[in-house]
Amino acid sequence: MRMRKKKNLVPRMERCEAVHVQDGFSIKGHWRDLMPGAKALWVELGCGKGRFTAETARQNPEVLLIAIERVADAQVVAMERAVAEGLTNVFFVVGDAAALPSYFEPGEVDRIFINFCDPWPSKRHAKRRLTHRNFLALYRQVLPLGGEIHFKTDNAPLFAFSLTEFPQLGFSLSQVTDDLHAGGVQGVMTDYEAKFHAEGIPIHRCVATMVPYTPPAEAEQQASAL
Repeated sequence: MRMRKKKNLVPRMERCEAVHVQDGFSIKGHWRDLMPGAKALWVELGCGKGRFTAETARQNPEVLLIAIERVADAQVVAMERAVAEGLTNVFFVVGDAAALPSYFEPGEVDRIFINFCDPWPSKRHAKRRLTHRNFLALYRQVLPLGGEIHFKTDNAPLFAFSLTEFPQLGFSLSQVTDDLHAGGVQGVMTDYEAKFHAEGIPIHRCVATMVPYTPPAEAEQQASAL
């Protein structure tokens, strides 16, 4: 769904400056300075209007949450939500998932949330999916061993694709389900998720945990050296 351009975007963004990080590249390696004593640093890719963002931050006050969103017109709504609720442990960056290693140092991020990303159904666009192995390789650059990716989608083909991609890049799978809310609402919902759930559309979810991994090319080199 295309977000309608907001004529008053700039002044609204300025009113949310307390939670807006204008240059995420400049504080690479120093994100925890925003919240000294944070027990963990979580990143949400594509926060949209911020229902999930605000509620996750509210329920986890000891965690520093960084929300990255490409569309400023959507992010400003999320920022206003956070400001209205008086949240001090969530900050927002207008940016792209592809730039993640430029925002964070290796091992700086403990958990990544990917909620209802664009499924890019055409095979020729597969590399644009946020769970494609090219993106997973980027996530490996910022997560520590044991770091997690929490993934949710309403798109069954995308979920099936993702379940095959995660293990290929050294992520073990757990909490895999094709109907997350079958027994009642579980966890924090996004705006899309609440809408889908109300319509009876099942939600797919899994957790991918980063484990030791040797890229195929390196494995071949090691084997040839024996």
